[in-house]
Amino acid sequence: MESLRAVIYLSIFLSVMSSVCRGERSTEGQLPSAPDEPTFGFELAEALQGLLDEADNRVGLSVEKKASVIPRCDVGERCAMKHGPRIGRLCDCLRGTACNTFFLRCY
Repeated sequence: MESLRAVIYLSIFLSVMSSVCRGERSTEGQLPSAPDEPTFGFELAEALQGLLDEADNRVGLSVEKKASVIPRCDVGERCAMKHGPRIGRLCDCLRGTACNTFFLRCY
């Protein structure tokens, strides 16, 4: 989710910078702009905030916990893995067999 947010921020930043650079003119020999002109940055910031809020709402709904499905192992296949003192299950042994915790295979 953080990488998605970073991508969104980067794309918005690049689009804003490209639009600002296209509209930028040489200010040499020109008078400064009048202070009564509308502020473009404030309107743009509000639009970007609205866009980010919409993106957060869509991402929050699509990422939900789903039921885990453990695949089945045949006899003799590796069914577990050792992580230090713990044993992690890779798959579920077929009916009538069990995962041997010493060999870590279905027997």
